[in-house]
Amino acid sequence: MSTTEPDARHAPRAPDALDDAEASAVSTTGTSDASDASSGASDALLGPADIRELAAALGVRPTKQRGQNFVIDANTVRRIVRTADVRPDDIVVEVGPGLGSLTLALLEAADRVIAVEIDDVLAAALPATIEARMPARAGRFSLVHSDALRVTELPGPAPTALVANLPYNVAVPVLLHMLERFPTIERTLVMVQSEVADRLAAAPGNKVYGVPSVKANWYAEVRRAGAIGRTVFWPAPNVDSGLVSLVRRAEPVRTTASRAEVFAVVDAAFAQRRKTLRAALAGWAGSAPAAEAALVEAGVSPQARGEALTVEEFARIAESKTAGSKTVGSKTAGSKGAGA
Repeated sequence: MSTTEPDARHAPRAPDALDDAEASAVSTTGTSDASDASSGASDALLGPADIRELAAALGVRPTKQRGQNFVIDANTVRRIVRTADVRPDDIVVEVGPGLGSLTLALLEAADRVIAVEIDDVLAAALPATIEARMPARAGRFSLVHSDALRVTELPGPAPTALVANLPYNVAVPVLLHMLERFPTIERTLVMVQSEVADRLAAAPGNKVYGVPSVKANWYAEVRRAGAIGRTVFWPAPNVDSGLVSLVRRAEPVRTTASRAEVFAVVDAAFAQRRKTLRAALAGWAGSAPAAEAALVEAGVSPQARGEALTVEEFARIAESKTAGSKTVGSKTAGSKGAGA
């Protein structure tokens, strides 16, 4: 698993989360614990020596430009798969598989794995790695050589889960794109920079609550699912990593406004997060009085700030403006008709 990508109809059960203590105890030797070893498939997964040998053979040198950090610990990828609640009938999509650390662990647990990789060298090498280390499951693996942000369709059955070590610089756009484009993805577990994990899982009123928090919550119930230590990566990153679990909403946010309309309100509200919504939404609404009217119609205080609102409240604001625009349009049309 790497961060090389640049740019389910199942009732969820409580996954096994990695807490800070557990994460710090994860070995970097690549050896498996007793329960993992008993599975009989431990030799298929990649350890530190395997990762370095593969990278050397391919002439791959991890670069900061693409945020490349390969997971070198078999215990870690197995724990990620367990935390993701991957099931035998799952069709899992993975973004940025890199050399295949997480990919192999996913193939142990899922029905099929679809990996999206942009790097030419890594994309060319991954199928051979799967065939060599897990030949019995190779037929259940598919590769999409593309930028994840440009992917609009995937081969085979529709995906039911997303499990990935996302590139830190575009983690949120990639996550939101996949959730929007593939509504059959019901369970997601992503590894991101710890700070990004905090923002994605933040609740209203939290100082880090913002655009990623609201937009992720539009699609799913979001929570922090654990921490990952730096020492399980090669090379070790300069930041901590966190796991974020997203379970798609059983029912979408109830609103007559479109996703784009709601997200426009969210973007405007947090573009000037220290301002009251009356001021922050003035440009979006056309004027401060128009923003105030939309807020009052939505039952939101014009003096409130975006960091205090739920996604449902943002939806009501978008809906109130849309309804107001239609009313104004009807009145204008009526006036023209009367004067004709």
